[in-house]
Amino acid sequence: MRFKTLPIFLAFFLMGLADAMGPMSDGVKKQYELSNLVATLLPFFVFIAFAIFSIPGGLLAARIGKKKLLLLGLGLNALALLVPSLQMPSFALLLGCIFILGIGTTFLQVAGNPIMRDVSPEGAYSRNLSFAQGIKGIGSTLSTYVVTTMTGLALFAGMGWRGAFPMFFVLMALAFLFVATMKIQEAKADKPPSLESCLSLLKEPVFLFAVIGIFLYVGAESCMGRFLSPTLQSFGMDVKAASKWGPTLFLLMLTIGRILGGAILAVMSPRSCFRLSALLGVLSAAVLMTGVSSLAIPAVIAAGLGFANIWPMLFSITIENKPECANELSGLMCMAISGGAILPLLMAQLVDLKWGPMAFIVPVACFLYLLVLSLGKDRKAQTA
Repeated sequence: MRFKTLPIFLAFFLMGLADAMGPMSDGVKKQYELSNLVATLLPFFVFIAFAIFSIPGGLLAARIGKKKLLLLGLGLNALALLVPSLQMPSFALLLGCIFILGIGTTFLQVAGNPIMRDVSPEGAYSRNLSFAQGIKGIGSTLSTYVVTTMTGLALFAGMGWRGAFPMFFVLMALAFLFVATMKIQEAKADKPPSLESCLSLLKEPVFLFAVIGIFLYVGAESCMGRFLSPTLQSFGMDVKAASKWGPTLFLLMLTIGRILGGAILAVMSPRSCFRLSALLGVLSAAVLMTGVSSLAIPAVIAAGLGFANIWPMLFSITIENKPECANELSGLMCMAISGGAILPLLMAQLVDLKWGPMAFIVPVACFLYLLVLSLGKDRKAQTA
């Protein structure tokens, strides 16, 4: 049974490779002589795909199966990576490839989260999902270094910013083969869902509150990643130190926390871990809001650990309420990732209004909601 989880863990690792679009933007900017705004379209196109294709992906998974959707996502990603590997594309073609990569990664998320339940031993779903998110974090972190390393090798030096694409393509192709050979007994609904039945799940408070929770969590995490560095600079750190002790440290602690979460959940229930994580998230963001510079780095460490396991805990707790609707719920919650595009705009407005560290009221408010949500009791949703 454990062997079955390995290809799924590899798929989670490859989900993180889409995060390489961020550091790759500078190379693309120089290649095509773009403005900063236009260059940011690379990560934006990956991000916006979640908002558009998450629910359709969930509906498709319910009809064709989660394994087939996972294979479709890996296939789309491989295709999107192959084109820049073979030629220098026009900027329009590149954006098309990046958008396809976003769609493929969306399908990986939509299928990967619930399929982990199908391949996990009884009672191990939350633990495996938390560990899988840690593996995804490692993929995100390594992808930034792979971009730099591959472009520095003599074999790929002439490719410039495209140097990492061949390796990414090979990894996607290998993952496709591994997943294709898996035999998975999937949990399926008695009747294929429709868009109406999918959205009707939001009428049940347990699911509506969970989707809002994911929206706020991803938004809060994006706020931390975006504003930690300038906040630490306002505390007197130089740019390099602020980047090191701000977003870099935060992402590192996220990854460590998610990996540790797999062990913690062997002795702690998902609901208890959710409560502890939400409380730690509230306290750490509140400390940053005070503007006390001596507490900034400990607060960043605590924030990374507190934020780390919210997604897998909230996701798995919600799915367990109605596992026969796992595909639709996965689509709804992955759609809520769009919170990462919206809430940072609110925090940016507060920063522009000279709120300074007080602007961290945004992630504090998000985690207060999650803390209240975590205090609820586990219960099965009502069946139609």
